Amino acid sequence: MLLAGSRTGQSIKKRPTNEKLLTPTKKAKKNPLPNGEKWVIVGPRGEFCLIKPNKMPPETPLAPLYSGTYERALDAKKRAAIPSAWVTSEATEFFVIPHPQEGYLMVMPPEEFHATEQRILNSGASAQEKRQAIRQFFSAAHKVCPDKQGRVLVPDSHANAADLNGEIVFIGAGRRFEIWSKQRHSAACEANAEIYQRVAVDIGL
Repeated sequence: MLLAGSRTGQSIKKRPTNEKLLTPTKKAKKNPLPNGEKWVIVGPRGEFCLIKPNKMPPETPLAPLYSGTYERALDAKKRAAIPSAWVTSEATEFFVIPHPQEGYLMVMPPEEFHATEQRILNSGASAQEKRQAIRQFFSAAHKVCPDKQGRVLVPDSHANAADLNGEIVFIGAGRRFEIWSKQRHSAACEANAEIYQRVAVDIGL
C-alpha cells in the first residue's frame, strides 16, 4: 500500500503499478467505481489512492492430447477418417511426416510441428546437421486438412512409405498421433512389449 506524502522522519514507499493518486470529488467518493476500482485513504494527511484490480492474464489454451487406438480403413482415394475424439473446431490442419526409421506416419498439429523444429534447433547437433535435419523434416511434411467428415487425404508417397493399404490404425501418442498399417502395428506391438514392461517397472507405473 502506498503512503502518499510524508512528514519528517517518514519514508515514502513505492506504490504498486495498479495504484494511482488522485483527488476525487465528493460525488466520486460516494458513487461506486467501475471494474472493481475503489478509493482508499492513505498517508497521514488523508490522501486518496485509486486502486485498480490486477488484470489476470488470458488463459493459454491447453495443447491437444491424443490417446487411444482406432482401427480404420484407407479408401481407394487414400482417405481415412480421423477419430472423432481428436477432431475439434480448432483442429483445422495437420502435418503428416513419415517417421525416418520405424515405417509409420507422424501426424502433428501446427503447435507440435513447430515445437519439433525448435527441438532440432536446440539440440546439440552442429549447425550443418541442424540445417540438414530441418531441410529433411520440412520437405517431408505434407499439410492436410480434414474434410466435413473428418477425413484426411494421405499423399501417395506417404502411404507407400508407411505401407498403408486397406486396414490401418490410428495411434494416440501424446502431442501427436500416428498412422500405421495394421500389420506393421501388430508386429511392432509384439516386438516392443518387453520394452514397455521394463520401462513401466522402472518408473513405478
